Amino acid sequence: MPGSLEPLDVNVQIPYHFRCPISLELMRDPVIVTTGQTYDRSSIESWVATGNTTCPVTRLPLTDFTLIPNHTLRRLIQEWCVANRSYGVERIPTPKQPADPVTVRSLLNQAVSQSNSKHVRLSALRRLRALARDSEKNRSVISAYNAREILIGILFETSLSLNSPELNLEALAVLSSFPLTESECVLISSDLVRISYLISLLSHSSIDVRVNSASLLENVIVGTRSPEKRAEISNQNEVFEKVIGILNYPVTCSRAMKVGIKALFALCLVKQHRHKAVEAGAVEAVIDRLSDFEKCDAERALATVELLCRIPEGCAAFAAHALTVPLLVKIILKVSDRATEYATGALLSLCSASERLQNEAVAVGVLTQLLLVVQSDCTARAKRKAQMLLKLLRDSWPEKSVRNSDDLACSDVVPF
Repeated sequence: MPGSLEPLDVNVQIPYHFRCPISLELMRDPVIVTTGQTYDRSSIESWVATGNTTCPVTRLPLTDFTLIPNHTLRRLIQEWCVANRSYGVERIPTPKQPADPVTVRSLLNQAVSQSNSKHVRLSALRRLRALARDSEKNRSVISAYNAREILIGILFETSLSLNSPELNLEALAVLSSFPLTESECVLISSDLVRISYLISLLSHSSIDVRVNSASLLENVIVGTRSPEKRAEISNQNEVFEKVIGILNYPVTCSRAMKVGIKALFALCLVKQHRHKAVEAGAVEAVIDRLSDFEKCDAERALATVELLCRIPEGCAAFAAHALTVPLLVKIILKVSDRATEYATGALLSLCSASERLQNEAVAVGVLTQLLLVVQSDCTARAKRKAQMLLKLLRDSWPEKSVRNSDDLACSDVVPF
């Protein structure tokens, strides 16, 4: 049930000892601290994370930050929830316990030891993968034991020797759950043999392997500061084609779309190789999927469109797609401020290159959208791009709308 009491019937009174002393809300995962007091796990973890070292109730120092699950109290709370179900109280789920540091350290040791059998190493990696995907807390515990560097070693040790591809793929699956540090990105990006191996996995028969490889590759590109290293990666043979292949995977695999657009955007950050994205079919892939993306992914897709519209090949390809202009105009003010900014920027590039597209944009209602952008709370960049596009389109404005529009009269684009 939600932490707030608002959805509950006014006749329901939560027992005092079921409430967290910090949040005063019904506890979902009660844990005991060293002073013997019980708190909701999320509340006491936030208390400690802000630098507090004392027990909130007793004010005694917390000599140990170990949290012990209070299973008895949790069961009592669950029973109370069930008993009050008729009042709108939902039963709290049994929480998954966070990864035990001792267990994590043991699993990493088992995975990295080449003296262990392949079965033992695989089993350890699979358990680590399950823990990592459970929660951010688990990923934090795993990272504390140098896990990423260990996994990188296993990944490329096995991939280069080709003795055990199963170990390689499991290590890749675990590693794709973590963000990499700059030094870890350089460790991979500085070795083209490693990069080539990751790119080869982009065409693996398993979509999960392909997506994991694309995720790691995107992580490496974004985390590598050197423009030369980024350019080397984006210049690798068929890397664009393979990433776009992931993006074109059936829409039922949402992770493929999410990782695919992230990887494509990262590759397109290298200006000198954007033409390769166009040649590989990026324009059709992005436009055809634009309405299927979730908010954050839609923003990234539109940012990719704007980047590709900055090169002649990209502009021509988007201009040739019948849905480009209608979709971009429709998206303005519909997804987010960032999406509006990128869509407006792409339209500005397209309309600057083609009078035909100017007329098409006006025909599908871009003028009204742009006037709304100028008067909205959008970003300054979005407003500036909207003003520039309005100025560019002024010769295409219907005479009646220019002279009689109240919106125009009160907008920032009067001087245009």
